[in-house]
Amino acid sequence: MMRIVVATSNKGKLREFVELLPPEMRVEGLDAHEGVTLPEETGTTYEQNAVLKAEAAAKATGLPSLGDDSGLEVAPLGNRPGLYSARYADDTRLPGEPQDVANRRKLLVELRRSGAPEQEWHAKFVCALAYAVPGQATRVFRGEAAGIVIAKERGTNGFGYDPLLLLPEYGKTFAELDDRTKNRNSHRGKAVAAWLAALAP
Repeated sequence: MMRIVVATSNKGKLREFVELLPPEMRVEGLDAHEGVTLPEETGTTYEQNAVLKAEAAAKATGLPSLGDDSGLEVAPLGNRPGLYSARYADDTRLPGEPQDVANRRKLLVELRRSGAPEQEWHAKFVCALAYAVPGQATRVFRGEAAGIVIAKERGTNGFGYDPLLLLPEYGKTFAELDDRTKNRNSHRGKAVAAWLAALAP
């Protein structure tokens, strides 16, 4: 069985990787490796941040590692929050408010302020996935998933901005999709599929 480290402590993200990767891979998060920490995300692109995470995890554990960086790019907001999606609401977060909740709240506030009509709240999830193996060149793969931001959250099967991004072809948000459908259509699922295809002999 191939052991692979996913460079994250985010339980929601780790669960997605467990679902996305084949059963012959033993998926481990950073919590399984005591003392391993990730460097600050100083990159100016998703790809650079993904490489930073993957290479740090591979160096610290000696195991093949995956690092991903992802974000939501919203057209009426000039593709914000983008690279800063995970900490978008750091400046407006209320005491005790979960980060994901604060991020979604700020996103809707800014969209309403933008003056763009709701039917034009086009957006896309973007994921860059880096695969680092000690002694080998790191490879990067990319996936995108386009949709429309809705004005009221729907669904509970997901995290981050999932309850707000609607896939028109399904009439559902990412948080309303079953796991199989979500993984087939998500930005992370597409990036993982590209990586697995590259691994195939």
